[in-house]
Amino acid sequence: DMHNLHISYDLKQPGRDYEKVSKCIKLLGSWAKIHESFWYVKSTLTAQQALKKLEAMVDINDVVYVVDSSSNEAAWNQLPSKVTEHIQTNWNR
Repeated sequence: DMHNLHISYDLKQPGRDYEKVSKCIKLLGSWAKIHESFWYVKSTLTAQQALKKLEAMVDINDVVYVVDSSSNEAAWNQLPSKVTEHIQTNWNR
């Protein structure tokens, strides 16, 4: 199965390594860079699988948000609890 992934991230620490994250995203599948920290990737990975790969490339407090528009699923880390709650409450399944 192929997945349409939309990946955004926010690297928080000084000295953050955007190149390392970009290289990881490019390995996930056929990609297009939409904005500085927002990408589209056609991938065999699910949102959760892509998140796990990206988490290995970022610092512990960096934020990664992945949406699979093919399956209407999302995976993320380090979002404030109010944001997480809002997404979970309002996500249109």
